[in-house]
Amino acid sequence: MSRDLTDLGVAGIRDGFRGGDFSAREVADAFIAKVGGAKALNAFIVETPDHAIAAATAADEARAKGEAPKPLAGVPIGMKDLFATKGVQTTAASHMLEGFKPVYESTVSQKLWDAGAGMLGKLNLDQFAMGSSNETSYFGNVISPWRRSDGGNAPLAPGGSSGGSSSAIAARLCPAATGTDTGGSIRQPAAFTGISGIKPTYGRCSRWGVVAFASSLDQAGPMARDVRDCAIMLEAMAGFDAKDSTSLNLPVPQWEAGLSPDMTGKRIGIPREYRVDGMPQDIADLWERGIAWMKDAGAEIVEVSLPHTRYALPAYYIIAPAEASSNLARYDGVRYGLRELPEQLKTDKPLDEMYAATRAAGFGDEVKRRILIGTYVLSAGFYDAYYTQAQKVRALIARDFENAWTVCDYLLTPTAPSAAFALGEKSADPIAMYLNDVFTVPSSLAGLPAMSVPGGLDKDGLPLGLQVIGRPLDEQGVLNAGLALEQRAGFTARPDAWW
Repeated sequence: MSRDLTDLGVAGIRDGFRGGDFSAREVADAFIAKVGGAKALNAFIVETPDHAIAAATAADEARAKGEAPKPLAGVPIGMKDLFATKGVQTTAASHMLEGFKPVYESTVSQKLWDAGAGMLGKLNLDQFAMGSSNETSYFGNVISPWRRSDGGNAPLAPGGSSGGSSSAIAARLCPAATGTDTGGSIRQPAAFTGISGIKPTYGRCSRWGVVAFASSLDQAGPMARDVRDCAIMLEAMAGFDAKDSTSLNLPVPQWEAGLSPDMTGKRIGIPREYRVDGMPQDIADLWERGIAWMKDAGAEIVEVSLPHTRYALPAYYIIAPAEASSNLARYDGVRYGLRELPEQLKTDKPLDEMYAATRAAGFGDEVKRRILIGTYVLSAGFYDAYYTQAQKVRALIARDFENAWTVCDYLLTPTAPSAAFALGEKSADPIAMYLNDVFTVPSSLAGLPAMSVPGGLDKDGLPLGLQVIGRPLDEQGVLNAGLALEQRAGFTARPDAWW
């Protein structure tokens, strides 16, 4: 029975629990056992079976009393370890915060608990969400449950930064999980592991209690087995929060009820600038199939131009590190987190030495790299030359999208420029790693809703994703277009359980 229950997604668990097919405790026990047997994936930093059991017990007791079920009653989920969870270690996968247990709960996680969800544990990620492969975590690499079909056993990257979330969902360790997306960190890992994930419009989900990377870009969103499950999760996660000055004071739509795969009358834009040189044939072929699927769903296909796309990646890697260098200045060894005291004070400035020792020991190489880049572009001699120029480019990229919406309703692109690569394959070359974000960064800079859905497998049997980008606040349209793709792709592949 456990195997059957862990095969269910969010909607399947919710509906089965409400129908009396099983208890919430049976579901929780099944997933807890699955998590405990998958240590080899290193998807979880902290496991929290007690939290999942408590939520399940509350759901079962409420059902026994005849009370109306909460939206996520009976559903245990994974929580990316970037969200503060009261009394449960929250590390952002960094030594800097190892052992830190917040005395407060992030708004998004509180909304999920209020909706009845339970927590199976805190999921691994790239340190401070900085990375595209989940190789920068202080707690070790997350490993994708997928393997190449050529018989090679090279462990593969699950994508990043939300690699723990994507790996856990693909391996059926949880039916859904939270992710965060700064430049593609929900969508790219979803594509790498054959699951779905949506980055909503900037401001839809509160950032309060989410460890900050780049404040003008960070956005929480759901990752799950399919589009419907993402819609259910997003309804629970979204909403106005007075504690977050960037939160949108708007009602939360009923995205699940509004799901429709009918694209009749919709125009799908194909941006010519996304046809990058050296695109693998598998990615190009998938894109063509996606275009055909949209036509089959009733959509009209139009070519559009986003002329400033080629400047998106360099602009992002100026703006994001600049904001990171400012946000990460709070980790100084004084208020919370790691504190390193040099054994021998060498100067008359012991406080400065403590700052330096703490930050040297607490931050990983990629975090240090981005802090240095960010500090450089914000320095007096280079602020206008780099940061100001990057912000101007960001405005031009947003204008490109605004122009595109005059001729189309959504954009369809690949999610990532390749399938999952082997761990270690790109870690020595930061530029090669940053190029993973080439298709996802533009919509992040513009704050637009964007979703990845699995479209098929490449020649090595690895998942590939298609991305839908929509107008601001049109999560419904993005979900609907994703559903149209999902139904026509018929993606049912899953990794063999080698772990």
